[in-house]
Amino acid sequence: MTDQPSPAAFRAHFPAFADSVHLASCSQGALSDALTAELFEFQHTIREHGAPWDKWMAKVAEARALFARLIGADADDIAVVPSASEGAYQVASTQAWPARPGIVTTDLEFPSLGHVWLAQQGRGADVRFVAHHDGLVDTEDYAALVTERTQLVSVPLVSYANGLRFPVREVAALARENGARSFVDAYQGLGVEPVDVAELGCDYLVSGSLKYLLGISGIAFLYVRPGLRDAVSPPLTGWFGRTNPFEFDPRHLDYPEHARRFETGTPSIPSAYGAVAGLKLMRQVDAHRVRAHIGGLTGQLQQRLLDAGEQLRSPLEDARRGPLVALADRDPDALAAFLAGRRIVCSARGDVLRMSLHYYNVESDLDAVVAAIAEYRASQ
Repeated sequence: MTDQPSPAAFRAHFPAFADSVHLASCSQGALSDALTAELFEFQHTIREHGAPWDKWMAKVAEARALFARLIGADADDIAVVPSASEGAYQVASTQAWPARPGIVTTDLEFPSLGHVWLAQQGRGADVRFVAHHDGLVDTEDYAALVTERTQLVSVPLVSYANGLRFPVREVAALARENGARSFVDAYQGLGVEPVDVAELGCDYLVSGSLKYLLGISGIAFLYVRPGLRDAVSPPLTGWFGRTNPFEFDPRHLDYPEHARRFETGTPSIPSAYGAVAGLKLMRQVDAHRVRAHIGGLTGQLQQRLLDAGEQLRSPLEDARRGPLVALADRDPDALAAFLAGRRIVCSARGDVLRMSLHYYNVESDLDAVVAAIAEYRASQ
């Protein structure tokens, strides 16, 4: 992409950087001028047209198409769902667990998805967790648990907990070799990590728009590999899960052959506008160049914190570290509050402060947070 904007030019779309440092894209992307404009446009449609469902459905379709393009899929391969949790439930609820009861996941999975898998135990599922070793998980760790009785293998693209980049392609291949299906939670990396579902070889992939895709909450996208058949029709359904949602026939329950069979009720229209804003911004940049830019920043940040005597939970190897640096702290919420008082936005989880980088971050952001953390330590 020869005309890709520089990080500084991309950063200009985000007004908050005039007086703030945003290092919390793992929780919520920074507010862009494009997002503000799209949300204003949604309000304008109500003011001018009242209930313009044709415009709103076109916006949902645009969001679906943009997401599909981002991951190398077709629009019909994408179901629009309210959250990644519901996307996971839709997949779990359509499996025949007693026949092949195994679900293999990991301790570094986001808890919401782990809880969805555990909830299937009442239907006969047997959930096994791949433990991490010093914050790392390898393909071999999955291989120790995946067997011919495994039905579903769940693997994050990047861990929310410490920024570990998972060997997704290898784990998906392992699942396939054992006759199992693979589920990828891409929420903590999609937008700043290159993703092509054909290259990954996964059966399902889910992500929402509020983090690195620079939208807002209330909408997520579930990729379903073409040709997959459900053992059980989706029990959670609604009028958008029909072959023709606008047929309005309450007596006839049919499901499309494509991914939209997993859709339920009316999608969040404001969230669709937000998703389009973020996805259009991300379409301007090449994911490989974004990843390289962020990798340089996380490497610098990590080394500077280590030099300052800090303890980190994120992987030290550049190849294994995603867009997030995790700083160990006895009270990360207090540290996050201290930084927020200096208009530096980070995200505390468990016993770590997460500092996540995007294409809009630059070295001056690292200077600010490293100096503020040093100031906090000196005050303790």
